[in-house]
Amino acid sequence: MLDLVRLRVLAAVARHGSVTAAARELHYSQPSVSHHLARLEAETGTKLVQRAGRGIRLTEAGRLLAERAVEIVGRVDSAAAELAAHVGLRAGRVRLAAFPSALGTFVPEAAALLAREHPGLELRLAETEPPEALRMLRAGYVDAAVVFRYDDTAPEDGGIRLLHLLDDPSHLIVPGGAGVPAGPDGALSAHRGARWIAGCERCRSHLLDLCAQEGFEPAVAFTTDDIVAVQALVAAGMGVTVLPGLALRAHRHPGVGTTELPGSVRHVYAATYGEPPDPPAAAALLAALASVVPRPPRDHR
Repeated sequence: MLDLVRLRVLAAVARHGSVTAAARELHYSQPSVSHHLARLEAETGTKLVQRAGRGIRLTEAGRLLAERAVEIVGRVDSAAAELAAHVGLRAGRVRLAAFPSALGTFVPEAAALLAREHPGLELRLAETEPPEALRMLRAGYVDAAVVFRYDDTAPEDGGIRLLHLLDDPSHLIVPGGAGVPAGPDGALSAHRGARWIAGCERCRSHLLDLCAQEGFEPAVAFTTDDIVAVQALVAAGMGVTVLPGLALRAHRHPGVGTTELPGSVRHVYAATYGEPPDPPAAAALLAALASVVPRPPRDHR
C-alpha cells in the first residue's frame, strides 16, 4: 500500500522540482525528503527521480505517480476539512497561503482574532506569491489564499472566488526626504537616469509597466525581493524603487522618502475555491481577514 506521507513528499518535489524547496514547504529536513523518496521507490519497485546536474527531475513513472499523488493528497485534505466543518469550529484546522507583506501586516491581526473567537481552530500559514498560492488552493493544499493583482478587470479561471479586501497603492522610494518632485512625465520620469532596484524576473513586471507608461526603461542595478534589503539599498543611495503600501507598513526604513503614485494600486483579495458556501472554518477565516482591513470588502464572484 502506498504511504500517504511519501505521496505528499513526491507531490511537493514535483511541484517545486527541488528536494530543498520541497523540504522547506513540508518543514522536513532534506535527508528526510530523500529518505521518503527512496522508500517510495522501494514500495513501487521503480525509479521515480533521477539526478539532473545539481537538482533532480522526475522519471516518466515519477510524473505519473506525482499527478495521482496531487489528486489523492488533495482529496484526503479536503475530506479532513469537511469533517472538521461537520464537527464545527470547536476543533479542526484551516490553512491559508499569503504573500509576504500581507503576512507582515494584517494577516497576523486576523490570526489573533480567529484564535480569540474560535480557540479550538488551528490556523496554518504558508508564505508564497499569488501564482503558487492559487495552485495550492486548486490542489487542496490550502483552504484560502490572500492574493493580489494590478488589473481589477482580469478574469479568474473557473472555481476561484474572490473577496476584495483592500486596494494597496504603490509608492516611489528614494533616499532621504519625505517626498520627491515629479518629472515632466510623472514621478518616475524624474529618476529615469537613476539606478533601479527591482524584484526577480517574475516580480518586476509592474515596475517595468509603470516606467514604460512614463516613456523609459529602468536600468536595474540590483535584484532582490526582500523589502528590508530593498529599503536599505535605497537609504544607502544605491538606487530607487517602487514598493506597495503594505510593504512599507511591514517595514519602513528611516532613511527613505516616499511618494504615492496616483492611480497605481494593487487589488488584494481573499480567494477560495469551489461552489459556495465555504466550509465554516474557511468562512470564519474570511470574516477575520475582512474585519481587520481598513476598508469594507466587496465580493467578486
